[in-house]
Amino acid sequence: MRIPKEGLFSIVQPTINPVFKTRQVEQSLLTWAGNDTDMYNFVKNLWSTQILAGSTKTWDAVLQTGFEYKGAKAATAPAFTGNAAAAASAIEASSKAITGEFELKLYEPAALRDGRYANNAYLQELPDPVSKVTWDNYAALNPKDAEKLGLGEDGKVTVKANGVELELPVVQQPGQAQGTVSIAVGYGRTKVGKAGNEVGKNAFPFASIINGTVQGVAKATVAKASGSYQLAQTQTHHTIEGRNVIRETTFAKYLKDPNSEAGRFTDNHKTYDLWNKYEQPGHKWVMAIDLNACTGCGACIVACNVENNIPVVGRDEVRRRREMHWLRIDRYYTIEGKDQDLTKEKEIARASADLDFEDITVVHQPMLCQHCGHAPCETVCPVLATVHSSEGLNHMAYNRCFGTRYCANNCPFKVRRFNWFAYWNDSRFDNYLNNEFTQLVLNPDVVTRSRGVMEKCSMCIQRIQAGKLQAKIQNRKVKDGDIQMACQQACSANAIIFGDANDPESEVSKALRNERVYYVLEEINVQPGIGYMTKVRNTFEA
Repeated sequence: MRIPKEGLFSIVQPTINPVFKTRQVEQSLLTWAGNDTDMYNFVKNLWSTQILAGSTKTWDAVLQTGFEYKGAKAATAPAFTGNAAAAASAIEASSKAITGEFELKLYEPAALRDGRYANNAYLQELPDPVSKVTWDNYAALNPKDAEKLGLGEDGKVTVKANGVELELPVVQQPGQAQGTVSIAVGYGRTKVGKAGNEVGKNAFPFASIINGTVQGVAKATVAKASGSYQLAQTQTHHTIEGRNVIRETTFAKYLKDPNSEAGRFTDNHKTYDLWNKYEQPGHKWVMAIDLNACTGCGACIVACNVENNIPVVGRDEVRRRREMHWLRIDRYYTIEGKDQDLTKEKEIARASADLDFEDITVVHQPMLCQHCGHAPCETVCPVLATVHSSEGLNHMAYNRCFGTRYCANNCPFKVRRFNWFAYWNDSRFDNYLNNEFTQLVLNPDVVTRSRGVMEKCSMCIQRIQAGKLQAKIQNRKVKDGDIQMACQQACSANAIIFGDANDPESEVSKALRNERVYYVLEEINVQPGIGYMTKVRNTFEA
């Protein structure tokens, strides 16, 4: 039942029979409330005794019309009856009440939220935007606090709060306030399905309920636990090591000189080509990515996985650095030192004694096959399994590849993936994606790859072909916007722009003419086909 506006009551009828042995959410709520009435009779009785009371309309008439209008009441001015001062005082008192060794903060992870998506294997394998951990929750601590507790790499802690004790692995998280420990809820479920059962630890018992409100902050004690636990992280390095990967500037510098970062990593040396130059009169598919817009949410990763039949490999394989994601989002830290920004791992290690690991900045960068004009992967393949198309794309012929992995070794962006197993029909990777209903999940336009084969971003070639075919059927040229990549379509921030560089009026052509555009590792002259826009931070400078 819905009430779209005051006085109007509408009803929605089910459109299909229950699938397998399932039941409606509403029926579950009735069962949990101890009411044995089936949902149909419950709704019918509600309408008959309350909504239709005094009306000549019957239940059957409601099912035909779908609504009942009883007339709206006279509008009344809204009035705020709360006490803002008392609420502010309560918040202040609760923060002062946390006098324990650590302040515990519970939070919902970006992918699983409160655990409702725990049985989605794609989301379990989606890395956390900052820690890059998959398939687990953990206790996040400031590195200084971890050092005080005597924690090394892969350490564990015991957290006690509200009479509950939980042992968790530790992530040393730069940027976290000292004296705090944060834990994600939504894990540790026991009856959610093959993918989500017994993944992580249940942190909900740490929460307390005060005046009907769930409190996600509490005082806690944290102690070092015995043993070690290796988390499945997709990224364990934190800086760009001075390379031309991420470019950042401040708003003040950008206003003074929009090109202030344009040549920061570029050497004015002569370049040499081993490739013959050729014309590309047709389409030239390229991409632009705005680092200002990217939030690192990971929606593009999941969209890419689903669109291109990318397998879920599980915690152990991710721990071995064998994740299959064609698109990843790299996260880098810049830690503020006393005199300069520290951007190298060794610099941070040397200066760690003087750092509190709180004053840092984070930047996210989507990284996928750059579809280089001078692709170094193509020249080393002995069987021409990876070749360049006339439209500027780096193609893969899966039935030629026999897994030398030379291409992966020669790729400066490390975006190629090797199939160690036949993931879709190997019982060792059995989850809810790998059963007799798998064919309902797979995209029929994309082949599933076999063991021993390299794979990578194809720039959604199936979508490109479908767009060209549709334009041909309509007897017209492909228009800008006809073709969208899966990652582009899923990006809520519109950080990804795809199109034809040979069309000067296309959105991607306009974006690539922006003064903030640069190309990752362009100094090695591989001529990437993806341009990134320098991140401009709106920060105050002394």
